[in-house]
Amino acid sequence: MNTSVILISETLNILLKELSEECGRTLKLLSQIEIEDLTQEQLAGILTELAVSVVHLNVHTEGLQELINDEIEKL
Repeated sequence: MNTSVILISETLNILLKELSEECGRTLKLLSQIEIEDLTQEQLAGILTELAVSVVHLNVHTEGLQELINDEIEKL
């Protein structure tokens, strides 16, 4: 049995954690949109936060594919 531990780079690990956190925020906002009887003000606030979250997701994923590919090549 192979007991060696394979670690991903610290940079990729941090980026993936940040991505996970932002995805969680996005999912929370998406579920809030489904709440019945939201006022226009509440919906506007949720949509504003969702727009910010989408920008953050875009920034967090920029270059991420290359980092992932680099890690795959190291395996």
